[in-house]
Amino acid sequence: MVKLAENKDRSEHKVIERLPLPAKVYLPLIQHLGKICVPEVKVGDPVILGQRIANIQANLSAPIHASISGKVLAVQDWPHPVLGRAKAIVLEGDGRDDAATFALKSREDVDKLTPEDIRKIVLDAGIVGMGGASFPTHIKLNPPKPVDTLVINGAECEPYLTADSRLMAEKAEDILKGISVVSRCLGIKEVYIGIEDNKPEAIKIFSKFSGIKVKVLKSDYPQGGEKQLIQNILGKQIPRAKLPFDIGVLVQNVATIYAIYEAVYRGKPLIERLVTVTGSCVENPRNLLVRLGTPIKDLIEFCGPLKEEPAKIIIGGPMMGIAQYTDEVPIIKSSAGLLLMNKKEAEDLEEDPCIRCAACVRGCPVGLMPCQINLASQKSLWKLTKEYGAMDCIECGICNYVCPSNRMLLQTIKRAKLESGK
Repeated sequence: MVKLAENKDRSEHKVIERLPLPAKVYLPLIQHLGKICVPEVKVGDPVILGQRIANIQANLSAPIHASISGKVLAVQDWPHPVLGRAKAIVLEGDGRDDAATFALKSREDVDKLTPEDIRKIVLDAGIVGMGGASFPTHIKLNPPKPVDTLVINGAECEPYLTADSRLMAEKAEDILKGISVVSRCLGIKEVYIGIEDNKPEAIKIFSKFSGIKVKVLKSDYPQGGEKQLIQNILGKQIPRAKLPFDIGVLVQNVATIYAIYEAVYRGKPLIERLVTVTGSCVENPRNLLVRLGTPIKDLIEFCGPLKEEPAKIIIGGPMMGIAQYTDEVPIIKSSAGLLLMNKKEAEDLEEDPCIRCAACVRGCPVGLMPCQINLASQKSLWKLTKEYGAMDCIECGICNYVCPSNRMLLQTIKRAKLESGK
């Protein structure tokens, strides 16, 4: 792990604000890990808030819902924050923001829900992991092995981002209800929440609750990785090629838990999320509640005027986020932050030869040799990259950060993972 400049002070005390309704939204048919969804609407169809507009065609998927009321303008290719471009449903809003008709169980019936009921609600609501991985949550709530320990990820270790911090500070009671729902679904015996020591407000609030153990973590990066979180909270290691459920543990991000609460208690599908808008170019950093599909230019305009023209726009944080080529790209389920960097911060550094210093090896939180994977990847030796453990990389970016030669280690490891997985 490494200590990074946090740069959270710009937005960490900014209370959650709701971004005004967008005139149009662009909802990609894939906002999750897994198979793309199939549209259930066509051009010209009217839609209401919360209506399912695209359904799954495989279990590893999550449906998409209308984030505004209005009508379908198009189903077309559109810029995607992760994939470059993807098929998306374009909705034009009518400004009415009609109430969602997505009806689940009423509040009074929550205690009567069975584990299968809960999983179906989560599936129908289109909930995925909102810490960035976007893995369909209904699958995580149905592990192939029993789990007895629930770990809530409140670390938010990426620099600049403060959305989870504000969520914990302002929605703690609702998060606690979501934790209770997940615990009943899986028969959880122990619940822990990991919060970095740079979030004293959240630590104070959650320390008052019974039935949940607060673990104060060092504000190191990548403290929020599943394996690192489990190691530092429970003192347990996950063996290579294994997952948390193999040792009886389930990890959920606080934003995912909150989305589960909203689905179960309010009958609300995943149609919006909290996004931190920040960076050296932003005059008014904010934590915004944003409808999914909203173009990032709307967020930038709302937080304007800009101090200077950004040299790089990143969705996510500076370590694991993805640089964007257009401000037309929409916010999707995994978009936790919008970072606008100036020319100095976004400077392209010249890549030099590897000097065999092993800084990347010492810094890797999962014990890999990034320099060796990098060399094998450059020679297209995909079998060798797999033997070196490329598939275990969590893509945290530490190897790039610590490399004195400015080598693009992570980029070649990502390529190796893609090729090795074929």
